[in-house]
Amino acid sequence: MKKQTPYFTLFAMVFFLMIGALETTAQKLPGLDASPTDISYFRPNGRGTAPLAKVTYGRPSKKGRTMLGGTEAFGKVWRLGANETTEIKLYQDITFGDKLIKAGTYSVFAIPDKTEWTIIFNSKLDTWGAFEYDQSKDVARVKVPAGNSESEVEAFTMIFDGKDATASLVIAWENTLVKVPLKY
Repeated sequence: MKKQTPYFTLFAMVFFLMIGALETTAQKLPGLDASPTDISYFRPNGRGTAPLAKVTYGRPSKKGRTMLGGTEAFGKVWRLGANETTEIKLYQDITFGDKLIKAGTYSVFAIPDKTEWTIIFNSKLDTWGAFEYDQSKDVARVKVPAGNSESEVEAFTMIFDGKDATASLVIAWENTLVKVPLKY
């Protein structure tokens, strides 16, 4: 039988150490977030055109729970999603409801109720949840009716819809649909 060279032994040791290190590293990576972050752009003139607004929010799922009026109580300030506070970036001045909001970035909260929601634009950024909500930093509050969605919405959703006089920020979850009218 041939004698193994020291190089082969050294190579084998390094190879097995590397494999062990890769397995250890891979096992320490976090799993998928239960409420992943999502982004919705408002591009009324279609893809490839400059956006007028962008909303970034955590997207929780219902998972058999009663969320609105249950886990997320009616009549209390809510982060409007999950995890970090929802933020909206306006690339130009936009009127939501009857409130003109200057171009910039704002946190967005809501006070949900069965028939009406108050949407709050706030200047305090980079917060988690509604725990650091500061009413003195409110830029605007817009009241909008709460309606019913055509079907149950499992994952909390925020999108922009329409253009010109029909444009709105749409908020949907469970059987609730809220449209915040906007003009630009």
